[in-house]
Amino acid sequence: MTTVLITGCSSGYGLATAHRFLDEGWNVVATMRTPRQDVLPPSDRLRVIALDVTRPDSIAAAVAAAGPIDVLVNNAGIGAVGAFEATPMQTVRELFDTNTFGVMAMTQAVVPQMRARRSGVVVNVTSSVTLAAMPLAAAYTASKAAIEGFTGSLALELGFFGVRAKLVEPGYGPGTQFASNGSHRMADLIPDEYQDFAAPIMESFGSPAAVTTPDDVAEVVYLAATDASDRLRYAAGADAVALAQ
Repeated sequence: MTTVLITGCSSGYGLATAHRFLDEGWNVVATMRTPRQDVLPPSDRLRVIALDVTRPDSIAAAVAAAGPIDVLVNNAGIGAVGAFEATPMQTVRELFDTNTFGVMAMTQAVVPQMRARRSGVVVNVTSSVTLAAMPLAAAYTASKAAIEGFTGSLALELGFFGVRAKLVEPGYGPGTQFASNGSHRMADLIPDEYQDFAAPIMESFGSPAAVTTPDDVAEVVYLAATDASDRLRYAAGADAVALAQ
C-alpha cells in the first residue's frame, strides 16, 4: 500500500491533506511538532509522528520511524507580514529555517530511498505570492520563491531516476499558516511611516475577493502526488489559478 508523509499536519492545509489521502486509502504518516491524535480519525493506516523540520535530529528520527515513503509532502510553513525595513533578520531567518531549509532538509532525508527504488514523488507547497508580487511580504515571498527554483531544478535531476518533484501554489486562505501562526513575528512590523500605505492592504486581507480553503489545497496536493506527467506547477484555489494564467 502506498505511503505518504506530510509535514505540518496539526491544522490547515496539512490536516486537510492528511484527511484526503486517508480517504483515498493511503497509508498516512502525519507529522507535527507536537503530535495530537485527536485531529485525525483513528485508522490502522495512520501514524502521527513528532517532527520539527528545523531540527536535523527530529528529521532523522521521523524518517526512520516512517519507513518506506512513496510521497513526501513538504507542507510545514510559517508566515509573516510587515514592512521589510522593520523586519528583524532573526525573523527572516525563522522564515527561511522552516519554509526553505526545512523543505530542503526533508527532501534530502527522503530522496535517497526514492532514488534507490527509482520511484517516488516530492510535493513542495509554496504560495501564490510566488505568482505575483504582494506588498508587505518580501521576506515570506523570498522564502517560498527559493523553493520554486529549488523544485524546478530538483525535478530535472531526480527525473533521471524516475522520481518526480512537484509544486503546489495555494492562494490566500485566512486562518491558515500565513495568517494564524505568525502573529508574534508580525508585532511592530509596520512602523508609523508605513501606516498610510499598509492600512488598505491589511484591510483587504480581512475581506479577500477569493478565498482558498484547506480542502482546495488538499485536492491539488493529491492531484500532484498522483500525476505521472512531467507537469511541475499546480495552482490551488481560484485566486491562485487566476494568477497562474
